[in-house]
Amino acid sequence: MVEISSDIIRGYNDTMILYILMKAPSYGYEISKSIKNISEGKYVIKETTLYSAFTRMEKNGYIESFVADPDSTGNGKKRTYYRITEKGIAYYNDKCDEWELTKEVIGHFIERGDRNGNN
Repeated sequence: MVEISSDIIRGYNDTMILYILMKAPSYGYEISKSIKNISEGKYVIKETTLYSAFTRMEKNGYIESFVADPDSTGNGKKRTYYRITEKGIAYYNDKCDEWELTKEVIGHFIERGDRNGNN
């Protein structure tokens, strides 16, 4: 089975995280689980990658963190949640535009036919 190279997807980890946060604030484990589910198990984000992205995006003003109880009863452990900011929405939209251009450019070099260099 072909796996996605971490080099290829690295530039789009932020985009995936922001996509999830556009729907609702969430916390690390849930975001990681969502990425795995949405990608149908084809991509599992590493914990260190996820938290590095949180730190970078918070520093850049794309997300903000807050601490809250995981449920309304207050019986659970407090968790750090993240939510997207207006600046994060703009960044997400820029990354989507960049992705469309990337697909267009790389598409010129991808051919499903003969991969042996024969025309």
